[in-house]
Amino acid sequence: MNTMALFRAKGTEKVDGRSQQGRLAPAWRLPLIVLVLGLATCVVAPEQYGLLTRVFIMSIAVLSLDLVVGYAGLATLGHAAMFGVGAYAAGIFALKVYGDPIVGLIVGAVAGGMLAFVTGAFLLRYSGFTFLMLTVAVAQMVLSLAQKARGWTGGDDGLSGFMMTPLFGVWSFDLEGRLAAYYTLATLVVILYIAKRVSNSPFGLGVRGIHENRARMAALGTPVYLRLLAMYTLGGAIAGVAGALSAQTTGVVGLDSLSFALSAELLVMLVLGGTGNLLGAVVGAGVFTVLHHTASSINPYHWLFVVGGMLMIVVLVKPRKAWDWLRSRLGAKK
Repeated sequence: MNTMALFRAKGTEKVDGRSQQGRLAPAWRLPLIVLVLGLATCVVAPEQYGLLTRVFIMSIAVLSLDLVVGYAGLATLGHAAMFGVGAYAAGIFALKVYGDPIVGLIVGAVAGGMLAFVTGAFLLRYSGFTFLMLTVAVAQMVLSLAQKARGWTGGDDGLSGFMMTPLFGVWSFDLEGRLAAYYTLATLVVILYIAKRVSNSPFGLGVRGIHENRARMAALGTPVYLRLLAMYTLGGAIAGVAGALSAQTTGVVGLDSLSFALSAELLVMLVLGGTGNLLGAVVGAGVFTVLHHTASSINPYHWLFVVGGMLMIVVLVKPRKAWDWLRSRLGAKK
């Protein structure tokens, strides 16, 4: 399968002497914007380090889900399995072997990626509703194993008692959460850059083509199964990084990190921000997490009603239509 055929399948033919691929924004631009905005928020609201840390971690998790759902078109409700396995792997490694944060991130990525690869090799032989339900089944099996392996995971009580060594041997995690916020932000920026490079690459363009028309890409000679498996594994590895960050910054890993509720929340965040858009993953995670924090602090029993209403608006009202309405209202006021 030659590269030109792949680009043509994605509509990147030569236009006025330039390919549309060349018009893609540089991979560093979006991470740089997120870095600047993240740093500014940390400086302006230092009393919210804990909330910001959660936003950055969830952004990484939703970004990993976007690669699977938005780019590869693989609808899943079991993505929390990779997140939770990454969290448990990093926590167990810190407890029993070594508490270095960077090594812990690598361990979490390997654990999440391995789970995605092993399960994806089977799951990707199916599609549609069957694939969706099988992802739920896999997540429930992983949750059951974690619950029964009390000697390793702590069971229902969760995994705790592990300590992280200073980052790069210099900076220690503080009670205010300052280091945790900047550490998770830096990780988000790196992961976002990697994801952007992947999505703009011929491999990423090929995966998008498979999402849009799997039969056509297969007819062109594209190894559909292998590319989807590679993207699914990458998404699992990034979710494992998010899980490892959660374990390192909170010092505890519970069964809720493997729950169906977390998978559903990640999907809601992705829908809020928009699928197939890496920036949308960050925006959706930020909006949902802040809304969750604010609404639950005001009314801990009915905050889901607010989230449900917002989700209905996002689904029913097209962004372009909402933007046109807002511009018309602002023009009328002038």
